[in-house]
Amino acid sequence: MKHSFLITALALFFLSLTANSQTNNNTIFNQDSLRKEISVLAADSFLGRKPFTAGETKTIDYLKNKFQSIGLEPGNGMSYFQDVPMVNIVTEAAPTMQVQSPQGSFELKGFDDYAIWTDQDDKPVITLDKNELVFAGYGVVAPEYNWNDYAGLDVKGKVVMVLVNDPGFGVDSTLFKGDTMTYYGRWTYKFEEAARQGAKGCLIVHNTKAASYPFSVVQNSWNTARLHLDTRGKNIPYCDVIGWITGDAAKRLLNAAGKDTTLLAQANQRGFKPVPLNEQLSTSIKVTATYKQSHNVIAKITGSKYPDEYIIYTAHWDHLGIGTPDERGDSIYNGALDNASGTAGLLEIVRAYKNLQPKPARTVVFLAVTAEEQGLWGSAYYAQNPVYPLAQTVASINMDVLNSIGKTADITVTGAGQNELEDVLKEVAQKSSRYISFDTHPEAGYYYRSDHFNFAKVGVPALDAGAGTDVIGKGKAYGEQMGEAYTNLHYHRPSDEYNANMNLEGAIADLKLLFEVGKQLAFSHTWPQWKTGSEFKAMRDKTAGMRK
Repeated sequence: MKHSFLITALALFFLSLTANSQTNNNTIFNQDSLRKEISVLAADSFLGRKPFTAGETKTIDYLKNKFQSIGLEPGNGMSYFQDVPMVNIVTEAAPTMQVQSPQGSFELKGFDDYAIWTDQDDKPVITLDKNELVFAGYGVVAPEYNWNDYAGLDVKGKVVMVLVNDPGFGVDSTLFKGDTMTYYGRWTYKFEEAARQGAKGCLIVHNTKAASYPFSVVQNSWNTARLHLDTRGKNIPYCDVIGWITGDAAKRLLNAAGKDTTLLAQANQRGFKPVPLNEQLSTSIKVTATYKQSHNVIAKITGSKYPDEYIIYTAHWDHLGIGTPDERGDSIYNGALDNASGTAGLLEIVRAYKNLQPKPARTVVFLAVTAEEQGLWGSAYYAQNPVYPLAQTVASINMDVLNSIGKTADITVTGAGQNELEDVLKEVAQKSSRYISFDTHPEAGYYYRSDHFNFAKVGVPALDAGAGTDVIGKGKAYGEQMGEAYTNLHYHRPSDEYNANMNLEGAIADLKLLFEVGKQLAFSHTWPQWKTGSEFKAMRDKTAGMRK
């Protein structure tokens, strides 16, 4: 007779509480120790913890020594490190893009009208030379939603123009998940799918509401250095040219093709067919590639009963290093909250697990990943080159930016309705007289913007939960105001520094919940599942038969 996941997991959880009655692990979590670790990792001497700098060396050595001193085993054979081969791609795009259309020729201006770059690292110059432009709707191939924007279309050697977010966004709530973005709506997916289809290039039409940020954010990618995984020899497809164009530039292209914006609206209709625009694009990008190596830091506690089943806690150790000085003249991007706090939280959870008696039945892995700020690359590399089999990996639990504004009644989950880890967290939170809430801007797709996402992509149920907004004694309005203040004043700025007045009570309370979620799984033999409708369910279903 089959029991539901929650019933079985909770029953085993209560058994584990009895087995651990002599050790109250909640007392292990300590504001002072959390504060100390944040202050160390966010110190100026760590130089902003950027990959490939002296700041990386200092950070990963510190974490290795911490794992050793706490008594964890090396997580990658005899090593605490997983090497992450990367490439630094510097692009210099031509200042204009030439357009030949049925109504004549004209130019689009780089930076103002579009921003382009490339993930190709094996060519000194990338060119578009009168390549045909096709409007391919949202650029989505989603079998579970019965949607294929590329059906019957051969885009080899062509440039596809696509819309950001999901079909139906802001127009038809019956399509996909309404205004809650799925992975098919993310710009990274658009480029990946276009490459799988063999397209020469992919241009996403920018829309501030649909993208959740203004075009100025896209302009930051104009002629800058970008880190990417070193995929030489792996036959991974990439478009030659990828990037964004403004809504106004898209209108110019449509008008020159004898179309108008009603064509964009038609992309929200089921059965929409791609439309060749009878236009040709020409431009070029100079490319300089430098190959380097960064590192994930990994340790474990081997399970006593099911050592070949794995629960992975993640946090990214990196930040932005030394950059443009702010108005105070400070050029060190310390990243105290983003993500010295999450890395310090990882160490707190490590200590709690190490104090468990008896040991967890399953193996618990602690993974501090690199290059999250550059594109989630450390976790992406692990997911593509797992130390532990993905089919045997039970769950991923991620920590990115801990609560620094005090205790909250809620804990916020990104990606509502994705998998059963959300239900486990809900049960655990209720036992602490708390509740789970969900990100207030689901259209922004935050579930696809931190390291847990790379585990989700390969089918591992992944939980990303953290700071709530319902601050005890002050309410939601206060919590939302403080969140906006951090985003507007400190996020990715030198002012994200350690402050001795940080209120870390809420962070400790959240860490306890995330510890308890993992602990439930660590003392059970059940497997959390993706929920019906999740775009990651099919991948997990494929690996279910591969478990030992």
